[in-house]
Amino acid sequence: MRNLTPQLHELCVLIVFLLWMGLYGAIDLLKNVQVQAILGIQSSTHADFVIDIGNNAKVPIISQAISPSLSPKESPYFIRAAQCSSSQVKAIAAIVKAFSWREVVFVYVDDEYGSGVLPYLTDALLDVNTLVRYRSVLSPSAADDQILKELYKLMTMQTRVFVVHMLPNLASRFFLKVKEVGMMRKGYTWIITDGLTSLLDTLDSRAINSMQGVLGIKPYIPPSTELEDFTTRWNKRFHQENPGIETFKLNAFGLWAYDSIFALGAAIERSGATSLQHFNKPATNTRGNLTDLSSIGTSEMGPKLLPLLRNIRFKGLSGDFHIIDGQLKPSAYQIVNVVEKGAREIGFWTSEYGISNKSMPRDKHAYTASKDDLRNIIWPGKTSVIPKGWEMPTNEKRLRVGVPVKSGFSEFVKVERDPQTTEVIATGYCINVFKEVMLSLPYAVPYDLLPFEAPDGESAPSYDDLVYQVFLGPDSSCSYQKFDAVVGDLTIVANRTKFVDFTLPYTESGVSMIVPTEKDERKNAWIFMKPLTMDLWITTGVFFIFTGFVIWVLEHRVNKEFRGPPHKQIGMIFWYSFSTLVFAHREKVISNLSRFVMIVWVFVVLVLTSSYTASLTSMLTVQQLQPTVTDIHDLVKNGDFVGYQSGSFIEGLLKSMGFDESKLKIYNTSIDYDDALSEGSRNGGVAAIIDELPYLRLFLAKYCNKYAMVGPTYQTAGFGFVFPKGSPLIPDVSRAVLEVTQGDTMTRISQEWLGVEANCREQDGGAVLTSNRLTLDSFRGLFIIAAISSSTALVIYLFIFLNDNRDILASDDPILQKLYAIAKTFDEEKENLSTASKKVTETTGEVPEDIIADFSQSPAISIFYNAEGNFSHDEGFSTTEPGTPLHDSMAIAESIEEH
Repeated sequence: MRNLTPQLHELCVLIVFLLWMGLYGAIDLLKNVQVQAILGIQSSTHADFVIDIGNNAKVPIISQAISPSLSPKESPYFIRAAQCSSSQVKAIAAIVKAFSWREVVFVYVDDEYGSGVLPYLTDALLDVNTLVRYRSVLSPSAADDQILKELYKLMTMQTRVFVVHMLPNLASRFFLKVKEVGMMRKGYTWIITDGLTSLLDTLDSRAINSMQGVLGIKPYIPPSTELEDFTTRWNKRFHQENPGIETFKLNAFGLWAYDSIFALGAAIERSGATSLQHFNKPATNTRGNLTDLSSIGTSEMGPKLLPLLRNIRFKGLSGDFHIIDGQLKPSAYQIVNVVEKGAREIGFWTSEYGISNKSMPRDKHAYTASKDDLRNIIWPGKTSVIPKGWEMPTNEKRLRVGVPVKSGFSEFVKVERDPQTTEVIATGYCINVFKEVMLSLPYAVPYDLLPFEAPDGESAPSYDDLVYQVFLGPDSSCSYQKFDAVVGDLTIVANRTKFVDFTLPYTESGVSMIVPTEKDERKNAWIFMKPLTMDLWITTGVFFIFTGFVIWVLEHRVNKEFRGPPHKQIGMIFWYSFSTLVFAHREKVISNLSRFVMIVWVFVVLVLTSSYTASLTSMLTVQQLQPTVTDIHDLVKNGDFVGYQSGSFIEGLLKSMGFDESKLKIYNTSIDYDDALSEGSRNGGVAAIIDELPYLRLFLAKYCNKYAMVGPTYQTAGFGFVFPKGSPLIPDVSRAVLEVTQGDTMTRISQEWLGVEANCREQDGGAVLTSNRLTLDSFRGLFIIAAISSSTALVIYLFIFLNDNRDILASDDPILQKLYAIAKTFDEEKENLSTASKKVTETTGEVPEDIIADFSQSPAISIFYNAEGNFSHDEGFSTTEPGTPLHDSMAIAESIEEH
C-alpha cells in the first residue's frame, strides 16, 4: 500500500473514511460518490440491510458483524473480517465439560446478535451431555426493573451456571444488577462470550468490579514484533489526541479492521485498477432521493475485487489473517478470568487439542477438556472452590421426596403418621439408606418425605404410578401428588428409565421363586419310584417292550425258544427284555441282527441301572428338603397359580413368560406368602411365590424350614433412588451410594432392619436348590441310539424276509390273501442246518460227510464215526462228567445245531 498511486490512495482513504459513517451516510456515498467497497459495519442489524444493498450494487461489504444469521454463502458480496460467534460455542462447551456441569442457563440479548448463536450453543452443549435448562431473553433497551425481574426468576432455579451473550452497553448494567441481587457470590458461575470479553476494556471500573470471578473467552492474538511496534505507535498517538485519558487498549476487532484495510489495498493492487470507475446507472436518475435504492446502479470494479477479497491470506497484526469463501478462519481462543481491574489469562482452547495452558501445546496429541489444564481460577465470591453448578434455592420449596405407602414388608419401607401432630414418619431399610446417602453429600440438601397414597389413604395402585409422578413434575396437574424424587424399594427396570433417572443400585439384584419343600421321603413306601421322573419311567418301559418285540421278530423263525403258543410268545417278548435289567436272560439268540440289538440295549440298561442305584442311594442316606417345583416353566405348563407382591413390576415379567393373568395372585405380606404356599395351588393358594431377592431373603429368614428358593435367577438392577431426567443430583447421590454401600454403615443398617438370616442347612444362606431326580433329558441320547439300532435291524430283517418271499408278493392273488400268506410264512419255522441234518440221519442212518469234516476241525472236540454207525469222542474232550453217554449226545447235538 505504500506504493499506491494518488488515485488509488484517494480510493483507499475514501473507503477507510466509510468505517465511521452511519447507515444513511453509506447509502449516500453509494449513490452519489459511487464508492467501490464498504468496510467496518459491526452491527448485525445494520449489516444485514447494507449487505442486501451491496449484493444489488455489486459492491463488496467488508464487515465485522459476527452473527451466524449473516452468511457469506448466501450473500456473495458479504466478507466477514471477524470470527463468527458460532465458532466459539465448542470452546464454551469444553469449559462446561471440564467442570462436569450438566445444566446451564443461556442469557442473551433479543436481537440478531443474541439469538443467532443459540442453536449452535445448544447443539455444542448437547454433545457434552449438558442441557440448556432455561433461556433468559433481555431486550437491548431493557430497563433496570426488567433486568431485576429476570434475575429474581433465575434465582429460583437450581442451575447456577450462566452463559451471557450480549454487548457491553447492556452487559454493564446487567452485571451491576447481578451483584446487587447477590448472584455474584460463592456457588455461581458466569461465562461471557467473545463479543463482550474482547471489549472488557471499554467498561468502566464499576462494571468490572461487579464482574469479579467471571470467566470469558476471546480470540487469541499471538504476539509479534509488528504488533508490538504498532501498539507503541498507537499509544503515543492516542495520548497526543486524548491527553488525560487512560490508554484504550487494542482488541481483536480493531486489529481485524486494520488487517481488513490492508487486505482491501492488496486486492486493489492485484486487480490492476489505476483510477476510480463509475457505476452503471439506470435510465431514470433520482439523485436527490436517498430512499430510492434502485437508482444506485452497479459497480464495475466490485466483481473484480470480490474474488480477491473472498480468498486471501497474509500475516497481519492479528496473526494469520486467512479469509476462506468470505469468512475469516477461526483461530485459538484465550480463556480469561476477570480479577481485580481486568482479565487474567488462565488457558487456551483450540479445535485440535481442546483446553490447554499453552496456545501451542507440544505435550498433547489428542483433544481433551480437563480443568487441570487451566491455571488457578478465582470464582465469584473470591473463592477457589469450584462451583458444583447447581444448588437448592433458599426461596424455593424443599425437595419433595415421595415414599410409597404399603402394608407389607415394612422392614423395607414403613410410613406412619403421628396421631397428635399428623407428621409423616417414614422408617425402614430403604429410608435409612437414603438418609445416610444424603448425609454423605458434600453439601446440604433440605428435603421432606411425603407419602404416596391414594385419596382413601391406602397404597397407590403400583410403583409405576409412583415413578410417573416424578416424570410429571411438581408443577403439573394430576390427581396424585407430584415429587422431586422417590425413595423406597423401587427396582431399576428398563421401562421406568424412559421417564426418570435412577441412582446406582444399593441392593442386590435378581428375581427368583420360592416353593414348598417336601417332607423326608426316606420312610415313604414308594420312594423307589422317586429316582426317575414319570416321563423317564414311561419311556424306559416303552423301550423295554419295543426291544423285546424286535428280538422276537428277529428270532421267531429260527429259534425254538421264541416259538410256541401265542401266550408263550407274548410272555417271551416281555420276559426277555425285562430280564436284561438283572442280566438274567438265558435264551440264546441266533441271528446276528439280534446280537447287535442286544449289545446296544444291554449298554443302555447298564447306564440306567447304575444311575438309578446312585440316585436311590442318595435319597436313602441323605436327609434333603426337596422342592415341589424346580422349573418356572413347569408352573406355566401345569396351569398352577403363582403369587407376587402388590404393586411390583413382577406382574409384567410373569405375563411375558407366558402366565395367564387368571393364574396370578397378589399378596402384601410375608404372612400372606406363607398362607398361600401352605394351601397349595389346588386348595386356593399358590404353587410358588415369585419376587425379588431382597424380599425372598427376608421371607426365608423366617420360614426356611418349609420353603426353598429354586430355579434360575433372572437378573435385575436392584433398588435405586428416583430423580427427574437430567437432575444434577444424580452424579453426587450415586457417588454417595457407593460410599455408603462399601462401608460398615450398610452392614449396620441391614442387621438393624433385615436381621441376620436364619442358618438354613440345605440352602446355605439362600443357595438355589434343584431336584436330584433323573430326567428324560439326561438319557435322551441313549434312547435315540437304542431306537436307531433296533429300527435298523428290524428294517434289514424285513427287507431280507420280503425278498425271500417275493414270489408271494408277485402273485396275482388279492392283497388280503397275500398278507395271509406272508403271515403264515413268517409263523413257520425256517428250515435250517440242524433240521436238515436230523432229517438225513433219520432217513439214511448216516451223517453227511461235510458235517463230519466240519466237526473234525474243531480244536475242542474230535468227532469220528465208527463202523457200527455210532459217534465217539477222543480223549481230549473236557467236561465235568467226562465219558457219560448223555453228555456226549448233548455235545454232538449242540455242535450240529450251531453248524
